[in-house]
Amino acid sequence: MAPNKRTDLPSLPASFPVVGIGASAGGLEAFTELLRNLDTKTGMAFVLIQHLDPRHPSQLAEILSRTTAMPVADATDGVVVEADHVYLLPPNTAMAYDAGRLKLTPRAAPNSEGHCPIDHFLGSLARDLKENSVGVVLSGTGSDGAEGTAEIMAEGGIAMAQEPRTARFAAMPAAAIASGADFILPPAGIAKETRRSTASWRPSPERTGRMPSPSSSPPRVATA
Repeated sequence: MAPNKRTDLPSLPASFPVVGIGASAGGLEAFTELLRNLDTKTGMAFVLIQHLDPRHPSQLAEILSRTTAMPVADATDGVVVEADHVYLLPPNTAMAYDAGRLKLTPRAAPNSEGHCPIDHFLGSLARDLKENSVGVVLSGTGSDGAEGTAEIMAEGGIAMAQEPRTARFAAMPAAAIASGADFILPPAGIAKETRRSTASWRPSPERTGRMPSPSSSPPRVATA
């Protein structure tokens, strides 16, 4: 059944960073490691956009709940995003961030070239939360997440990519790196840097609103 669209909900602007995490093949392993290295009280919300088979129910919530004490659940249309919660993209849907809530719509047709759920979510997060948006791209094939990374950067947020040597499939993080990700780290390092960066980072006027370019400062690369 297609998710119901809700248009009568009040805006609830988040006063905390929201971390959008994109993953595909090999991404569950990476996201599990990332979660395992996060504190349960970070003051941030985490939204996982995992490429899913639209024909089958997802067991991600059950699997990931064994890794963290944070509440983990499939998102529902219109749900209010709360800090220290993990939200998952349900099968056969697209998801966007909209004024403090998650909005679900039916996904594009199977095998559609236009179905890029990570770009879709990260773009909505960037436009809504600006410098409070954080984008992370983990293991996967293809380039979904590259455009979303650029949008996060352009709006003054923080963009991170998994260090390709640590990914089972390096294409997605490599594409995000080419789009100008701020940090290139293994999953445990992403967890650590997410907490540190969101606690102390402030957007600079020079960076906010500017698309990344080859002349931009190189990203920070670490392996631990």
